[in-house]
Amino acid sequence: MRGVSIVRWLVGLAAVAASALGVPPALANHQPIAEGPDAGQLPPFMGSAATPDPVFAKEPPRHPFMAPNGLSNLHVDTWQTDRNRWFGPLGRDMSRTSSFQAADCASHTFDRRGRLITACVGLQGPRLMMFDPDSLHELARLQLPPRQLQSDGNQNPFTNFSGGGYFYLDERDRAVIPTTTRHVLVVGQTEPAGFRIERDHDLTGAVGVGDAIISALPDFSGRIWFASVKGVVGTINPSTGAVASRQMNEPISNSFTVDESGDIYLVTDTAMYRLRADGAGVPRDVWRAGYANDGVKKSGQTQAGSGTTPTVMPRYVAITDNADPVNVVVYKRGNGARVCQAPVFSRGRSATDNSLIATNRSLIVENNHGYTGPPSTQNGQSTTGGVERVDITRGRGCRKVWHSDERAPTSVPKLSLANGLVYVYTKEPRSDGNDGWYLTALDFDNGQTVFKRLSGEGLGHNNNYAPITLAPDGDAYVGTLGGIVRLADASSPARLPLRLRLRIRHRRGARGCARGAVRATVVGPDAEAVRVAGFRLGKRLVRRDRVRPFSGRIARKRLRRARRYSVRVRVRSAEGRRTRLTRVVRTCRSAG
Repeated sequence: MRGVSIVRWLVGLAAVAASALGVPPALANHQPIAEGPDAGQLPPFMGSAATPDPVFAKEPPRHPFMAPNGLSNLHVDTWQTDRNRWFGPLGRDMSRTSSFQAADCASHTFDRRGRLITACVGLQGPRLMMFDPDSLHELARLQLPPRQLQSDGNQNPFTNFSGGGYFYLDERDRAVIPTTTRHVLVVGQTEPAGFRIERDHDLTGAVGVGDAIISALPDFSGRIWFASVKGVVGTINPSTGAVASRQMNEPISNSFTVDESGDIYLVTDTAMYRLRADGAGVPRDVWRAGYANDGVKKSGQTQAGSGTTPTVMPRYVAITDNADPVNVVVYKRGNGARVCQAPVFSRGRSATDNSLIATNRSLIVENNHGYTGPPSTQNGQSTTGGVERVDITRGRGCRKVWHSDERAPTSVPKLSLANGLVYVYTKEPRSDGNDGWYLTALDFDNGQTVFKRLSGEGLGHNNNYAPITLAPDGDAYVGTLGGIVRLADASSPARLPLRLRLRIRHRRGARGCARGAVRATVVGPDAEAVRVAGFRLGKRLVRRDRVRPFSGRIARKRLRRARRYSVRVRVRSAEGRRTRLTRVVRTCRSAG
């Protein structure tokens, strides 16, 4: 791809896209994203395969009007945590598959049959796509309205994410997606595989000409919220189609977050908000909190404000501000009081335009400083780089835990709780002019790079603000300017056995027999991945535990003297793996 101008390449993409629209999908199924002639000189894999080291975090509530957590939207769940309870790749004999689409296939969701549903946004405009998740064969497409000449005034195709960049999959596998014509479509599926528009919500009365819808999400009552680039926030009654809205008078550049109370958290280019719909559906302030902003649209950002969708934690909500350097800022969910803030990266070289990863008390932030568009990573160039972890400490505010020098120009990173890896999409500078893009795994505990797997070489493999997505089977997907890439272990890490054992404790009598009550505890390297353990004495259930440490007590009155008992435990991990553990306990002849 070296030596080819971006304009020429994009013209080529548009031509291919236009021709592809006129042929049956099967004719374009096997076309991979093109690479440069020297791509074979790049190392396909660096580092070593990872050993899972699970991370514990409270599971966000399941949204009743969205697909299950991990399947429903770009940021994984209703709290927008960008973490998955299941595995990502471990770096074991990885393969890659790509599908050339002449568009950036960014937001990835999965229907109940496991099919990949995504929006591909290119020069021809956005289209809703359905792919086979393994082969990336195209199964269905729906062309959405093209880009509008006056859409929000932002004519840069690399930074305009309105009208299709964000969408969600609802509880009925329907895609709910804003359009460039200021509508919100509800798109269902047909058999054989296809799409059908079931509902068209017209928002042109609330969102004016020259504005554009940035995102739409439902609250826990089913009401659909929306936000526009020029600061309109509103709600749609999904039954009647009635629209209620207000003008915030502050630009909005990111999506928003919904919590289980039905409120939303939204960040404008000026302030952080918690909003609640009144009886008529009009959004009202629960609280408003300003943040530091030097007014500069920093290199690597698409606006002069926070570059992050708000990320909700059990007690807090977090964003980055627009100071210099940028701060991670944490607020109390209830009243908006500032808990703490911590500067990340260095002055004059700090910017982020991607959402934070969150656990219960940890936040991961990526530095996008230096990305001014695709030319900034062409011909061996790269960006400033940096990934950092900030923890909220009890009583001591925020502190930086680690820093990585990895350069992730614009990825939306993800964390796998099941294996303890943070996934970023990196590109290192090279003197030979090659442009190698890598899926890179960092250790959540210390930030060290575990492995890198080549995604591809050249402009077509630049993700340009698209996310990394982890599928339930452990595969990873990355949207790129050329289409979509799948990176997967040779065998699914989700099939790895849980490394657990059953520890038995009791008052010991002669020859190790048990006197009195017996306590059984699930222990082992994967104990943090456990979410529920059912303890049984023989076939009888004694206790079902959902809290760490997973333990069950068998009372003395349940145990007869001089008997052998099988203590059994059925265990289920957060990502759905199951196992059974058994230990035999021998009781003493006497109670003394």
